[in-house]
Amino acid sequence: MTYERSRVEIDLDNFSHNIQQLKRFLSPESGFMQIVKADAYGHGAYEIATKSIKMGACFLGVANVEEAMLLRYRNITTPILILSPCFTNEIENIIEYDLTPAISSFNFAKELNKESEGKKTKIHVDIDTGMGRTGIHYKEALTKIRAIRQLKNLEIEGLFSHYSSSESDAEFTELQNQRFYQIIECLSIRAKYIHIANSAGVVTNNYRIENLGLSSKKTNLVRLGLLSYGVYPDQSYRNLIDLRPVMSFKSNICRIKIAKKNDSVGYNRTFNAKRETRYGIIPVGYADGYDYMLSNKGTVKIKGNLCPVIGRVSMDMISVDITDYPAITIGDEAILIDGGGLKPEKVTELYSGLSYELMSQIGRRAKRFYRENDKIIATAPLARREFVSHDFTDKKLNLVIESAISQRLQSKEIANMLYSEILRRFFSDRDRDIYYRKNFRHSVVFKLPESEEIAKRKFFEAETTLCFTKVLQQNYFYVACANLMADLENYFKRRDVEYRWLLDSNFSLSLDLFRVTEVCVNNITLNLTSYKSINDQGHANLEIKCSHPDLDKLVGKEVDFSISTRTYYPRHSKHLPIYITELTKGVDISFHYPNLIDEVEVVTIFSGQSKYPSIIRKKNHLQVISGQDEWVFPNSGIVFSFSSK
Repeated sequence: MTYERSRVEIDLDNFSHNIQQLKRFLSPESGFMQIVKADAYGHGAYEIATKSIKMGACFLGVANVEEAMLLRYRNITTPILILSPCFTNEIENIIEYDLTPAISSFNFAKELNKESEGKKTKIHVDIDTGMGRTGIHYKEALTKIRAIRQLKNLEIEGLFSHYSSSESDAEFTELQNQRFYQIIECLSIRAKYIHIANSAGVVTNNYRIENLGLSSKKTNLVRLGLLSYGVYPDQSYRNLIDLRPVMSFKSNICRIKIAKKNDSVGYNRTFNAKRETRYGIIPVGYADGYDYMLSNKGTVKIKGNLCPVIGRVSMDMISVDITDYPAITIGDEAILIDGGGLKPEKVTELYSGLSYELMSQIGRRAKRFYRENDKIIATAPLARREFVSHDFTDKKLNLVIESAISQRLQSKEIANMLYSEILRRFFSDRDRDIYYRKNFRHSVVFKLPESEEIAKRKFFEAETTLCFTKVLQQNYFYVACANLMADLENYFKRRDVEYRWLLDSNFSLSLDLFRVTEVCVNNITLNLTSYKSINDQGHANLEIKCSHPDLDKLVGKEVDFSISTRTYYPRHSKHLPIYITELTKGVDISFHYPNLIDEVEVVTIFSGQSKYPSIIRKKNHLQVISGQDEWVFPNSGIVFSFSSK
């Protein structure tokens, strides 16, 4: 960490301590929601959310849909409440990412209900008991809540309000409690979660209904914010709860200079040296979140000494007076925020600022380091904390992908090859939807034909069944049969063809020699319509269109395919190739053969996570299996080589 220009350290042990301290104030039936809005007040939403969930958080609170989506991208599945009002154009994401909106408008509730058709969307109704921002005014709350209850696709999971000044105005806080609980008492429903208390309300016990003589109904959820991060909202709280600071903000001295008496330092000459002054330059400014209002007021700790900030805080640098500390030198650590005399609430007192603001803006360009058990367990990068692909244009995203591969492999040449040969085929056409198959099972059974004529011509009867799961792209698809390999390869390129077969060129294409016996999608037996297709060279190919009216409702959804055929295969061929033409997850291919075949060898050409699938040999039966979760790339395949009597 010595070489970072600036860094933020987050002590997760101290965070855990604070949560434990706050939980001491909770009643046994009460759970807690960890507030992680504004990137967890600058501490890192994902890491704080993860730790708080381990500490027992049953809910997370964020300000907006994007903050919630960032947590969902990181596989956080805990319920998330969006505390600020949402816009109607965010409803789709609310439903898709299983988020819980705070409802303060009946019109928004109606729109959410309309878009939630077929799914119950959980909501928390926000009641304004005196904050005066959002929420349904307490005088209208009963009427509006009863109206919202009639919306069949919404479930009122929670009812909540927000204290205006719980840390400083006990009388008004009690009035808010009375307004809130009178509404709760008058409702015929009992929401799963009832919450009003923030951190300060938890500690002062104002959230407890029993204090108001309403012990029959209690709140059962509290929202933990500022205090959980080790910051006191008021000095009086120091006697009530023992908190430990979670955030430190650090840098290093990068230059040391001397100002002669009457020399000025910084913009607009707001500092003029009254003596010869030795001062250090620290590469942190207001663009890093160190507030401009700390100009000529702030202090920085270096080697245990508090050194005053001199001159204006500029965009990228501050200057500190180190005249009285000759041992300080270039490279020494400079602490701007810590758990001692530079706590956020102490620093902001210098300019009548707000600790919430300071923490939220600290470290905009700093790398974060997460400490637990006195070890660094995780880091978060500079600038933007999360990579979100839809923030980028296609061109920029392509550069990001290629650059990431290059860095991971430590080879620009190999990265370029991988990107150009493999990935570009997926990204070359912006409008092309990328789908894949999974649970791929292909069974081929050779047996002696019943027809004497076919038997004399030395052909096996071949019964094939192909099953897989995939997103249905349109309300029809084709099965194709060709005599020439070149024609078959053209069918590989068509997205509307799901099965292809190469019939021996000694046969003319007909439904007697290549028969599709059954095609099903989600157990719906499809209608089959056969066509003879003539290509540009005059070659005939056989196409069977598979369709059904019920497929209209399944387009865009993941479905199960099953395609069965009966055809013929020449005994003299001595090999049976099976191609994997699409990105596929999990492969199971089996070959059953009669006693006429003496021996079968298997050659696998797999490109993907594993080049060598498992091969199971039994009497007259061979099976090739990859792991169920292993990816197999296109242009992979298997060749069964055999000799027959």
